[in-house]
Amino acid sequence: MNNTAAEGVALVNALKPLVADAECDVVVCVPFTDIPAVSEALKGSNIALGAQNVHFAEKGAFTGEISAAMLKEYGVKYVIIGHSERRQYFGETNETVNKRMHAALAAGLTPIVCVGESLQERETGKTEDVLSVQIREGLKGVDDISKIVIAYEPIWAIGTGKTATAEQANETIGFIRKTCAEVFCPKCAEKVRIQYGGSMNAKNCKELMAMPEIDGGLIGGASLKAEDFSIIVHYNK
Repeated sequence: MNNTAAEGVALVNALKPLVADAECDVVVCVPFTDIPAVSEALKGSNIALGAQNVHFAEKGAFTGEISAAMLKEYGVKYVIIGHSERRQYFGETNETVNKRMHAALAAGLTPIVCVGESLQERETGKTEDVLSVQIREGLKGVDDISKIVIAYEPIWAIGTGKTATAEQANETIGFIRKTCAEVFCPKCAEKVRIQYGGSMNAKNCKELMAMPEIDGGLIGGASLKAEDFSIIVHYNK
């Protein structure tokens, strides 16, 4: 919940020239009220537009919610689903994540499905159990997993001062990929893009992205500064 529409436009206008030659896909996922203005500002650029949530119904008595069709009208291509803050503060469950994901896929949007464990779960050795359930229940019924982006965000590493080492992140994302291979198929698991979302920033992006299992980053605070975000985009230079 950052940036008014005017602030969002200023940020993407600053970002556009910095990432124009990016060798990776660049997406900004903005608050709903910023989408129309930011969509216009991004025209002609290599930056795709994403939203931070989507409802699972096409329409109806769901006051305060936004449907996939409403997002598509403004050129939205991606949508974050099941972010840890949605799970922690707004009662998101694996079941609702699954329903939102299917709604996004049906509308032709690319879901960025978030998974991750709490500090207590990590310290009690339940990381793999938690992630396995989130993947099996959250991605249930998917025909082609390559149409989905998975973001691993250890909740214990977000805003707590604790950080996952590159090795820890790589090992856990490797487990996620292994689980995807079991649930779907090995070739599908190789194709699926799995990002790391545990406070990747301009200082640690190179080390994290050097890990073989990490395919990208779901960037939080560092995305609010165009210069910092561009450093992450150009991590390999």
